[in-house]
Amino acid sequence: MPTIGVKRDLLFDALGKKYTDDEFQELCFAFGLELDEVTTEKQMLTKEQGDVAAAADASEEIIYRIDIPANRYDLLCLEGLVTALRVFQGKVKPPKFEFVEPAQRQVLKINPSTAQIRPFAVAAVLRNVTFTQDSYNSFIDLQDKLHQNICRKRTLVAIGTHDLDTIKGPFSYEALPPEQIKFVPLNQTQELNGVQLMNFYATHAQLKQYLPIIRDSPVYPVIYDANRVVLSLPPIINGDHSKISLKTKNVFIECTATDLTKAKVVLDTIVCLFSEHCAKKFTVEPCDVVQTDGTTIISYPELAVRTERISVKRANAYIGINEPANKLADMLTRMYLETEVDAKDGDSLNVKIPPTRHDVIHACDVYEDIAIAFGYNNIKKSLPAFMQIAKQFPLNKLTEQLREQVAQAGFTEALTFTLCSRDDIALKLNKKIEALPAVHIGNPKTLEFQVVRTTLLPGLLKTLVANRKMPLPMKLFEISDVVLADEAAEVGARNERRLCAVNCNKSAGFEVVHGLLDRVMQVLSVPWKTGGADKGYYLQATEDPSYFPGRCANVMYNDAVIGRIGVLHPSVLQAFDLTTPCSAVEFTIEPFV
Repeated sequence: MPTIGVKRDLLFDALGKKYTDDEFQELCFAFGLELDEVTTEKQMLTKEQGDVAAAADASEEIIYRIDIPANRYDLLCLEGLVTALRVFQGKVKPPKFEFVEPAQRQVLKINPSTAQIRPFAVAAVLRNVTFTQDSYNSFIDLQDKLHQNICRKRTLVAIGTHDLDTIKGPFSYEALPPEQIKFVPLNQTQELNGVQLMNFYATHAQLKQYLPIIRDSPVYPVIYDANRVVLSLPPIINGDHSKISLKTKNVFIECTATDLTKAKVVLDTIVCLFSEHCAKKFTVEPCDVVQTDGTTIISYPELAVRTERISVKRANAYIGINEPANKLADMLTRMYLETEVDAKDGDSLNVKIPPTRHDVIHACDVYEDIAIAFGYNNIKKSLPAFMQIAKQFPLNKLTEQLREQVAQAGFTEALTFTLCSRDDIALKLNKKIEALPAVHIGNPKTLEFQVVRTTLLPGLLKTLVANRKMPLPMKLFEISDVVLADEAAEVGARNERRLCAVNCNKSAGFEVVHGLLDRVMQVLSVPWKTGGADKGYYLQATEDPSYFPGRCANVMYNDAVIGRIGVLHPSVLQAFDLTTPCSAVEFTIEPFV
């Protein structure tokens, strides 16, 4: 959750009213924010650096540090916060953002070479801006907050702001070898190329963290104006030539990105919040962006306003209130979502989602804003309209009961990893991975975790290896899930709950695991199937490469295979570094639920 620091007196002047700390905290709480701390610049420096002398010259002006929800990009600066609070208080209506068409639009051309590194770019212009020192600082701070938040430390989007009067369009966005890019970086006097710039900023406190984003690329992204003046080297730094200042009147904003949607959100946020400082408030000059194919020209920013239709009855039911449609519409309007009651049925609201509210992506986000405007503390506590007694999931209940019975039979429970290597479930068990219904991990971080287990046996054998110094016999069991690929399942795979037990001794001890199987079936009230019986369990001889020839059988239940029992093959034991014979049984318990 990002935290912004705003000067108290500046904030109160913009709100048109002075508050006590408690009153402002109550206002923030009502709006869904939290006043985290009341401090000063001097106190913050003393706290962060621990040096009172270094903070001696710092300002003692009161600063409010306010926690902002991570999805509310429109509140990350003083301008956005003040506008939202004034709309919430009903002092002003939500502003409407308009395009101002210039005599000739600025054009940003994207070169095909940028596809190698940062393929997208958007741009806009703010005309006749009046900056004060405070609004200038807020403008810079907003860019930093966006870089750390939605831009994911500039990996997804990098913002560049320039004094339009110092440069000339059309602009070109290109990707060139670092040796060919030469310019004077922001607040520097010496010209550097791309390689020198990387070395120069390698120890810079703020910028060094962004260098790895492009450092190892054969080409670096760069933006030129019509005179081949470098505007910026995204996502690292802007050029000194076009830096903005308090005297800047026209601001050219460009965003380069690896995610076009995020770039649109960032551009909309910046121009909407700071168009307040234009001579004609809330107006933006669009720019044309020529795509790499040279044919498609798109106007940015989009400043799209969409309408979400919600049900009054459903909104009241979800929140637990009972308010008429006109009051809900008023609440949403106070939350910066201009709303009207649908004249046709009276039970629907038409909610306009402005370009500042990119966090509203579903009707449930609208319901949340209604709850905030109504006040969470004002929602009456009530019991649910219906009562239901909870109970344990049947499969889990059976699992817990079987764990107790198997443990009482002399076996020790093990808990093993759900992920394993391909060799564990295939090569070491004398099987081919292609023939197994295994779910593979797309980008495994280690060779030990490449697939989801299709059998519990490898985990128990690894546990035996890790406890070779323990006295024999060792009897282990596990009741847990395996995952099997299944095209018929909704997600392409399904879980299956299995019981697996292993007996390790000087002799294989097939009778031990057979006896455990009989005991489990006994407590499940499953009879041994005789010649004339319709239901029950029995063993059917089979061959499996994981088991010794002639010492393996299928576990049959109602004439269907539910598992396997037998003596493990010597090559399997050798593959798992075991030197003593083992017998094992593994079967699914789901048919018994």
